[in-house]
Amino acid sequence: MQVLSVFSHLLDYPTAELVEAKDELISTLKQSSLTEQNQRAVCDFITTQCEKDILDWQAEYDGLFERGRALGLWLFEHVHGESRDRGQAMVDLVEQYKQAGLELSQNELPDYIPLFLEFLATQGEENAQSWLVEVDHIFGLLLCRLEKRESNYSLLFLSLLELAQSDLDLEVLRKQINGEKRDDTKQAIDKEWEEEAITFGAQDATNCPSSVNRPDETQRKDQYVPVSWTDFNQEAS
Repeated sequence: MQVLSVFSHLLDYPTAELVEAKDELISTLKQSSLTEQNQRAVCDFITTQCEKDILDWQAEYDGLFERGRALGLWLFEHVHGESRDRGQAMVDLVEQYKQAGLELSQNELPDYIPLFLEFLATQGEENAQSWLVEVDHIFGLLLCRLEKRESNYSLLFLSLLELAQSDLDLEVLRKQINGEKRDDTKQAIDKEWEEEAITFGAQDATNCPSSVNRPDETQRKDQYVPVSWTDFNQEAS
């Protein structure tokens, strides 16, 4: 499941270092268990994106993933929204990471998808596949929303669903989001700011650093770790 590290890099904020690693990423993809069709599609994605000016790629990324919440790369935001349950889910996930030998820094949110994928890349194929199945509905939702915006980033989530061996019905999800209004327009963002509740005291972390703190060799736990998450397939109300 080292291929999951490739998807971790591709879904993280694009950098010059990522462009320099293009050949290594493609090589890893070609050695993965992905179908030849999906291998070719993701390799084409990497080539196309790396040929862009890095500032253009970063602007594209910002426009997709850092405006509004519909394409947010935080797992629990799509499950719990801003409810109290999200906080407890964070605590539970951090504990799962600790049991597997991964310590996070204080400013890292554990449900940030690139971090989650980098973690799974060190956990062995059977275990990683089990965890991926737990979040397949979220990946499917992101895939369909990216398709709707005609973004080739959707290819990444399609391949992740293949690695999860998911039997998710994407047509159902496509119909589900058909009437969604975009939340990344100026009007939608302004409304979100107007409705934002004022809080006092310690501020919750809302952003994950653009560079994932990746597990080192001493943190690898390539064996089965029981999955104890629940309610991943429920959408935030």
